[in-house]
Amino acid sequence: MSKENIEIRKLPKKTIIIIVIMTILTLIGFGFVVMTKNMKMTEVLATLGHKNISNIKVVNRMNVEDKETKVQATAYKVDFFDNDLNKECSGFIIRSNDGKYSKDLDCK
Repeated sequence: MSKENIEIRKLPKKTIIIIVIMTILTLIGFGFVVMTKNMKMTEVLATLGHKNISNIKVVNRMNVEDKETKVQATAYKVDFFDNDLNKECSGFIIRSNDGKYSKDLDCK
């Protein structure tokens, strides 16, 4: 058996720099989106009676529809710690089409 010489070509430095810059911009963009989503949910929860919260995490967002009325809404799954109640809370924040929010939360 003979060893075959496999030629390995290195990426040009310009390409590596472009990949690094694009990766950094993507991470910054993702962090910005997560941060603004959490800030928005903090404001919404304050209007719904949970003013002093920490460790908020928006798990996901779903489009939902009421089967009887056929009205579309958006449901956000959230987890957070309510400092006033000293309890961990999780549940759903529902935004109707007219922009009003309601909550279905369980605090333990």
